[in-house]
Amino acid sequence: MITPFITGFLIGLSLILAIGAQNTFVLRQGILRQHVFYVALFCALSDSLLISIGVSSISFFLNNFINGISNILFGFSAMWLFGYGILRLIAAFNGNSMIEIKSSESAESSKNLLQTISIAAILTFANPHVYLDTIVLIGSVSQQFSGYQKLAFVSGACLASFVFFFTLAYGAKLLTPLMIRPSSWRILDFLIALTMFTIAYKLAYAGNWL
Repeated sequence: MITPFITGFLIGLSLILAIGAQNTFVLRQGILRQHVFYVALFCALSDSLLISIGVSSISFFLNNFINGISNILFGFSAMWLFGYGILRLIAAFNGNSMIEIKSSESAESSKNLLQTISIAAILTFANPHVYLDTIVLIGSVSQQFSGYQKLAFVSGACLASFVFFFTLAYGAKLLTPLMIRPSSWRILDFLIALTMFTIAYKLAYAGNWL
């Protein structure tokens, strides 16, 4: 049971660690200390919802179809993860990952909670990659598990979202001096690549590609 939980946690965390507008917004809110809890909670719940939809839709509505092409699906997921790992590895060597937080901007637009959550919603659901990561990819990877193992996998992936967003939001002032260093991003990108390669290998093996 612990293996699918860890697998879900690692793949969820690895995918969400990529620099994006949503993460930058959460980090900025943390620095400004504005609606930190609600922003982190909204982003974590949104990810968990999409992950649950991805796993449940593939499991219940496409189960027979998925079972028939499971080896192909595992191979596709493995190649996607491997390709993503290559990109992170290239970023690690090039040191081109950066994150900018303009904390000096006027905070007036962020004082209203509803407006802040609306911005978070746009940054979350208007990003096409979030659907590929949560619904398609995580939903596909979950097919290697069944029953309580699949539930453990989903729990791990959802927990990764909560851990990441709350850590990012509340640790913003501590993380910012660290993450403006290119060397820190090189290490992070390398660890993400290593995680992706490991999971890709397991998927390829499960799909009889190796």
